[in-house]
Amino acid sequence: MNICLFSQDEILKPLPLRDERAQHIIKVLHKSVGDSFTAGIIGGQSGVAKITGRDDKEISFEFTAGGDGKPLTSLEMIIGFPRPIQLKRLLRDIAALGVCRVHLTGTDLGEKSYMQSNLVEHGSAYKMLLDGTVQAGSTHVPELCLYKTLDECLSAVCNDGSGLLLALDNVNPVARLADAVKQGSAGTECGPRIVAAIGSERGWTDRERKLLESKGFVRCGMGERIMRTETAATVAGAIILSEVGII
Repeated sequence: MNICLFSQDEILKPLPLRDERAQHIIKVLHKSVGDSFTAGIIGGQSGVAKITGRDDKEISFEFTAGGDGKPLTSLEMIIGFPRPIQLKRLLRDIAALGVCRVHLTGTDLGEKSYMQSNLVEHGSAYKMLLDGTVQAGSTHVPELCLYKTLDECLSAVCNDGSGLLLALDNVNPVARLADAVKQGSAGTECGPRIVAAIGSERGWTDRERKLLESKGFVRCGMGERIMRTETAATVAGAIILSEVGII
């Protein structure tokens, strides 16, 4: 835990000892009364919390804001539904990168049963995004959007036609990902909106490739090796953010 995150209401109240954050503060950080730890408000400011008291039920602390909480980047990702166990790792890792919005979508070749996962309904998906946010020492959690088909997803994502649109494809890509980013972005941290689309394990169909191209996506490659969806998303995100000067 590189930062302890609290909701706006929680930041004003003592923390129960049974809470995993309290356990982390005591057993991992070895903090006691008078000590401070890095804290923040979810979706808000980061800062420092000083422990002012502790009994057998809770920890009392005072929070002092002092930072912007590392705002999210302008990168959005369209992801073809992977296996649930991969989805957990994927959400955590791209949240750590600072992706601002994740669009999970069904695809022509994607396994339909994956979309029936209870990860989202039971809060596991949000927890993974929150874990990635904590890993990054940030307070800002990416937004998660769900779609049944790529057609539905692109209609929502590309409704204004703005930004740099990139589709990862290891079947006859027209450009290297890094080159496409260099050519299409301003190369600064305040650059344009970027949307990167990564297919499910079996990739895109020809129909989906044509659909992506019709919406303005440039089909890009990252070499000859075929990666898992979770790996491709993390590597692509790192390349894109590196090229625009964020990491």
